[in-house]
Amino acid sequence: MADTFDTALGMMRRADRQTREDGFQLLLASAAEHVGELIAEFERETEDHGLRCWLLELIGAAASPEALPVLAAQLDSPDEALRSWAIRGLERLNTPEARTALWRARANGTIT
Repeated sequence: MADTFDTALGMMRRADRQTREDGFQLLLASAAEHVGELIAEFERETEDHGLRCWLLELIGAAASPEALPVLAAQLDSPDEALRSWAIRGLERLNTPEARTALWRARANGTIT
């Protein structure tokens, strides 16, 4: 399983757009199995904005309670794209804690 994750992540880092998309799709099918690794990569990645967005999208797609802190933290991000993926991920998670995080962010005007 780690080989699939490493292979897909390597593909997502390539310059070729189709290879990047193929890597994303490969991970999308198994995001829940790799949520910890996805979170670690999201926190490590600082250079590639598109990759960070994809990683956050995959974290949200995992629909794992383990993703809650990362998704909730991104509600305060100055980056609109990251906020958007965090909102989608929390809506997909749909736990009381996720709904509370969304409610608080809306109440304080961080998101609409």
